[in-house]
Amino acid sequence: MSTATIKTPESEPSYPHLVKRTIEACRVAKEAAAAAAEGIATGSSPLLNSLRDREKELDNLDMEIDAGVTTAITRVTEGEARELLACMKVMIGLERIGDLLLSFSSSAQAAGPRLDPQDTRDLTHMATVLEKMLTDVGTAFSSRDVKKAIDVLRADAEMDRLRNLIFLRHIENPENLQRHASLQVIFMTQSLERAGDHVKNLAEEVCHFVSGHTVRHVLMTYDKPIEQMFLDWLRKRDERG
Repeated sequence: MSTATIKTPESEPSYPHLVKRTIEACRVAKEAAAAAAEGIATGSSPLLNSLRDREKELDNLDMEIDAGVTTAITRVTEGEARELLACMKVMIGLERIGDLLLSFSSSAQAAGPRLDPQDTRDLTHMATVLEKMLTDVGTAFSSRDVKKAIDVLRADAEMDRLRNLIFLRHIENPENLQRHASLQVIFMTQSLERAGDHVKNLAEEVCHFVSGHTVRHVLMTYDKPIEQMFLDWLRKRDERG
């Protein structure tokens, strides 16, 4: 019987390469959110325009990973196959986030200097929270860190709070004040809030991939008091003994 090993053609993407490219995509999305935050805070058109390049980069990574996973998944172990499927799901979410940030950029440039200072502050805050969520989800995926993924899930509440504040000002307007660029502000808010929802979905995927449990199960574990977690650990140790 021949003992020759089957070599993977150099032109075909390997499992480690696809994981590395997914982590790279997390970085690109995080940089896009950072550019959105600084762009809206400073009114910088070059920064807002740079979101188009990052959106194209995420599109290219999406196509690369989609094609690569289809080829590589037949040559890996079961555990590696699960990670490759997670790569594909993460990349789909990141590509959509790139689209939403590009939409944010278009609305921001349409609003221009008509934005009220309070809207600028709140939208900057939302984009900054989104940047932190993307940083944490990238760390969670690359380091298999469930705690970082949980941090992302909890940060989504701040995105919802800011969205509600902006909508209250521009839609309900209880003070009956004249508002400027309301349509663009609402579009920008929705883009950031939906991007946050996608990051939350990515964090849920990481939780499931790393722990093998649903998000609800993982959150129940992390919400336990330290004392209860210690007692649970003692019980499991005694059961193994």
